[in-house]
Amino acid sequence: METNLQIEIDKLSTKINEKLDKVQTEEATKTAFILPFIRLILCYDHTDPEEVVPEYVADVGIKKGEKVDYAIIIDNKPVILMECKPAYCDLDKEHASQLYRYFSVTEAKFGILTNGIVYQFFTDIEEPNKMDTKPFFEIDLKNVKESDLAELNQFTKSSFDMDNILESASELKYKGEIKKIIAKELKEPSDGFVRFFAKQVYSRILTKNAMENFTEITKAAFRQFINEKVEERIKTALASEGKDEEPEKIHIKPKKDEIVTTEEEWEGYYIVKSILSEIVDPARVTIRDRLSYCNVLLDDNQYKTICRMHFNGKQKYVGFFDKQEKTKTGAKIEDKITIETPDEIYKHALRLKNTANIYLKK
Repeated sequence: METNLQIEIDKLSTKINEKLDKVQTEEATKTAFILPFIRLILCYDHTDPEEVVPEYVADVGIKKGEKVDYAIIIDNKPVILMECKPAYCDLDKEHASQLYRYFSVTEAKFGILTNGIVYQFFTDIEEPNKMDTKPFFEIDLKNVKESDLAELNQFTKSSFDMDNILESASELKYKGEIKKIIAKELKEPSDGFVRFFAKQVYSRILTKNAMENFTEITKAAFRQFINEKVEERIKTALASEGKDEEPEKIHIKPKKDEIVTTEEEWEGYYIVKSILSEIVDPARVTIRDRLSYCNVLLDDNQYKTICRMHFNGKQKYVGFFDKQEKTKTGAKIEDKITIETPDEIYKHALRLKNTANIYLKK
């Protein structure tokens, strides 16, 4: 079943294909493609200045009055800055100069460079408070992959969790760069790539002619390898469909990247809710699950994390945030405590109440 995010992206992608030749300027790009992305995909109201500020101003040194195209505001702070280019621009050749300057003088933790079709997401993985030169995530609305949807969903208004994004940004960035290198090598193998394989199967000296031959052999071998893997998947799928299984023996498992809140996570949540009922209305204590952990929040606010349950592995942990310490990147430092069963959360009732009281006082 398609999600709302998939449906809206499909609509915008269709619009881009239909209207691209008529969108010739930066302002036209903003109106036709970028504002619908902010409103329908990320779900921020671009007409509300408390959520989206156009022409956001932040003085940088002696440069006064410079503006970045849009700032997305969360809890009265600029969190995401967007610099826009015309639809015909090649972002790989563009320099996000304003984003770099503003990143270091505002509280924003993410920068987006876009031409309305491709969106490049930046943060400060390499050096704190200095925006990286390469994006940690990139999505092309004309060629959206299934894995892109999960990453983009983290930036939507209802799912935005700064700690979670910063935690996964580093892995996402390097994984993306490696995938680009693999794609490039498969298309046009470098000498080093070809030599790596040739030396393992060819005992003679790799002359110029030998290298040319092995370049073509390497390309052909990889094409054949990929085709064979695809054929195997198709055969396996067809074989599975042909099996005459009893209905009761068929078990539908959740997808690898599908979020499923387990019974133990629900039990832990209700325990935390019960403990906090002494000092706060239980309706204000909410649960928000993630792939690798499950958050318990106050007022369903990602900045008010009461605790974090790590129940998906062999060893269970509960993360506490009563010390309110942060890393250089601004992510909260989590104090993980091992437990065997959710009932052990009761032993840490005081820490949970202390954390809630910090948010209540604010």
